Amino acid sequence: MTTPDPNIADDRQRRLLDILRGYGRVAVAFSAGVDSTVVAKAAQIACGDDAVAVTASSPSLATGELEAAKNLARQIGIRHIVIETREFQSDSYTQNAVDRCFHCKTELYDQIDHLIPDLDVDVVANGANTDDRGDYRPGMQAASDHSVRSPLIEAQLNKADVRDLAQLWGLPIWDKPASPCLSSRIAYGVEVTRERVERVDQAEMFLKQQFDIRELRVRHEANDLARIEVPITEIQRLAENAETITAKFSELGFKYITLDLKGFRSGSMNAVIPIESLQFSPR
Repeated sequence: MTTPDPNIADDRQRRLLDILRGYGRVAVAFSAGVDSTVVAKAAQIACGDDAVAVTASSPSLATGELEAAKNLARQIGIRHIVIETREFQSDSYTQNAVDRCFHCKTELYDQIDHLIPDLDVDVVANGANTDDRGDYRPGMQAASDHSVRSPLIEAQLNKADVRDLAQLWGLPIWDKPASPCLSSRIAYGVEVTRERVERVDQAEMFLKQQFDIRELRVRHEANDLARIEVPITEIQRLAENAETITAKFSELGFKYITLDLKGFRSGSMNAVIPIESLQFSPR
C-alpha cells in the first residue's frame, strides 16, 4: 500500500474524531482487527480517559488474537477490559443457521449493555465500515437492536480509508488480513462446537507456520471434511506437500482433506445461502 495522502487523511481523521467527540464517553467493541483498532485509537485521541476498549474472549477467538488485543490497547493507551461471552451456551448460536453472527453479536452487546454503569459510558461503538453494508452481515442487525454506533460508517470511511488511517497513525496492524471468528469456518448447518473450532484453529496455525502463508482458511464442512483455501499462487506448493498436510489434519480429526482450486476468498461460506436469506432486515 502506498503512503496515504496526508491532506486526504487529515480530512478523514477530522470527520472520525469529530463524530467520536460527539459521543461523549464511549466503549469500543474491540477485536484487534484493523477496523476496531482504528476506532479504538480514534476514541482514545478524541475522548481520552472517557474511552474504553472491550474485548470478548470465547472459544471462537483464534490463538493469539486476545494477546494481540491486549498489546494493541497498551500501545494505543486506551483503557481495556476483557469479558467472557457465552454464545456457546446458546442453541440459537451453536445450531449454526445463517443468522449465527446475529446471535453472537447479540450476546456481546447484551454483556456490554449490562456493564455500561460500571464502564461509565454513554455510547457503544463498533468497527463496521461502509464496505460492510454491501456484504451479508447479520451482526449489523444486532448492533441496530442495541443502538450501537458505527463511527466509521458515519464518517463515510471504507476499508481502504481505515487502512490508510491505521498506517498514518503507525498502528502495526494496518495491513493485517481480515480475521473473522473461528465459527465462521464451520459450514452452515454443522453444529458449532468447541472441538470443531479448536480443530480449525490448530489446522490454520499449522499451515501458517509450516508454509508462511498470512491469509488462508480451513473450512470445516460436514462429515469432518476440511476444505483448505489459500491464494491461487500457493495451491501447487500445498499440493506438493499433501502427505504432510494430510497426516497433520488426520491427527486433528479430519476424515477428508481437500484443497479448494478456486483459492482463498473471504466469505465463501455465504455462497450456499439462498438469495432471499441474504436480505437480513429489521424484524
